Amino acid sequence: MPQIRANGITLNYDEHGAKSAPPLLIVNGYSSQMTSWPDDLHEGFVARGFRVIRFDNRDTGLSQKFDGILPDMRAVTKAVAEGRKPDVPYVLDDMADDAAGLLDELGIASAHIAGASMGGMIAQLVALRHPQKTRSLVSLMSTTSDPSLPRSAPQAQEALMSKPAAEDKTSVVEHTLKNRRIIGSPGFPEDENWLRGHVAKNYDRSYYPQGALRQWAAIMASPARTELLKKLRTRTLVLHGAADILIMPEAGRHTAACIPGAELKIIEGWGHNFPRTAIPMLVDHIASFVETVERDRDEAFARPVTSGCCGERAGQ
Repeated sequence: MPQIRANGITLNYDEHGAKSAPPLLIVNGYSSQMTSWPDDLHEGFVARGFRVIRFDNRDTGLSQKFDGILPDMRAVTKAVAEGRKPDVPYVLDDMADDAAGLLDELGIASAHIAGASMGGMIAQLVALRHPQKTRSLVSLMSTTSDPSLPRSAPQAQEALMSKPAAEDKTSVVEHTLKNRRIIGSPGFPEDENWLRGHVAKNYDRSYYPQGALRQWAAIMASPARTELLKKLRTRTLVLHGAADILIMPEAGRHTAACIPGAELKIIEGWGHNFPRTAIPMLVDHIASFVETVERDRDEAFARPVTSGCCGERAGQ
């Protein structure tokens, strides 16, 4: 898979679909590699006519690692509580700038930005920090990080913070499957044989728990986006599962309520994962929204400039 220098670091990425097609950048969640997305997902988007770009966030997969920099999470939590700037190697703003930098290096002036969980937080920040690069925003199973929102269910918090019994492949795979059963989707059964193999391949590609600590510090050190999102003027779709116990459905509703004109879809039976049985439905929701944005964009560009618009006369 190719690598590229963007925002001062090395990012590993790939892309699928025609280069002339509308670009769709998908952003991973906490500690997950770009290969964590089921292939069915990006293949589904390509089949709908998109150029799909995905990448490993910093500190995951084959992108640049910040080895040896271990934030003190107690100190980070204390600093945040006291309103001070925590001592962390990077924050979510930096990760959003990575995504924008990748688009620059690929020669893509603007793209549809879709992100899941932590990736949704990053996607929101791409839209906020780089509005000219953002054709639309799709925020999946994510949040504004507003402190008033309900916390994860206790069993989901435990799953998120727990560690495998050992770091060999078998232990990590079984631990991952156990956690997926806790935060997964009761309405969309998993194929556990497929999932076991999928997780094992990702382990072989890059098992790097140290990076997860720094990403968690980045989440903790990044302020809520509530007030900023109220000023966002980007076309937005918010997708959230009614059965999500890690980031509760209220977080999706709050995200949509903050962004003017955002569309909200709460999906029954969907939790905090991407089961293959849910992929066709998710692809259709996202692709249909993006297709609408593209049609409206094409129509806007096709309209003649009217007299007085942008200081020009019609026909000039």
